[in-house]
Amino acid sequence: MYALKITSIGNSFGVILPKEVLARLKVEKGDHIFMTDAPDGMRVSPYSQTKEVQIKAGRQFMHDYRETFRELAK
Repeated sequence: MYALKITSIGNSFGVILPKEVLARLKVEKGDHIFMTDAPDGMRVSPYSQTKEVQIKAGRQFMHDYRETFRELAK
């Protein structure tokens, strides 16, 4: 567990993430992280649930029209 201190950043607030946390999340300066509700509090992840839904829909679309894509590739 990591204890994070809330600090002022201009007119906003933020937390500083230790290097170990950044390494475990596999993120670096400039990357986005996402907070979502979890049964036990909040979850921090480098993955967007919105993008996961879009990727799943795209994969389903490609599966549904795979024969069309094969014909177009000829």
